[in-house]
Amino acid sequence: MSEPVPLRQAQKERTREAILAAALQLSHDAGLSQLSLRQVTRAAGVVPTAFYRHFDSMEEVGLALVEQSFMTLRRMIRDAQRDPEVVDNLIDASADVLVAAVKQNREHFAFVARERLGGPAPVRDAIQHELELFISELAVFLARVPELQSWSSDDVTMVAGLFVRNMVYRAEQVVATPDGRPDLEEEIKRKARREMRMIVLGFEKWRS
Repeated sequence: MSEPVPLRQAQKERTREAILAAALQLSHDAGLSQLSLRQVTRAAGVVPTAFYRHFDSMEEVGLALVEQSFMTLRRMIRDAQRDPEVVDNLIDASADVLVAAVKQNREHFAFVARERLGGPAPVRDAIQHELELFISELAVFLARVPELQSWSSDDVTMVAGLFVRNMVYRAEQVVATPDGRPDLEEEIKRKARREMRMIVLGFEKWRS
């Protein structure tokens, strides 16, 4: 008697998630480009033939991890945008949300930080593409800010890029912060707020 389709599908999804989880964990020490298929399948507890039912190569695993990592980031930002406290107090709330999100999803943020510059070319390109999408989404949100409503779309996107680059840099600092050091986390938030305030101070003087 054959296994019911829902059960087969669930097992298939568990195998895929096990491969991704193993690659994410192993890449912490060596980086994705140094991992072999056999290392990943051994850690995932599956045979190499099972790997090829889900992925054609390790680069494809990397692309799936990029998608998974930014899905977390998008969810964080969308939840924050629905929070009136974040909208009303954008700078302070954004710094708090960023640090909390990185701590809750440290492995994914660490993966992006490592592979953004040192990963395989397709993975680097995918991360850059995701960051550009993130900038575009943030620009849509910022366009509703009263001080920016008279700006050109290019200038709003430029400001969104400044915010995102600041967030990426500070997120990478949070990833590198040892556990149990709230003092260092507060210092990162303090610097992020100051930098964002400096960007905002330029709103009044800027003319599109």
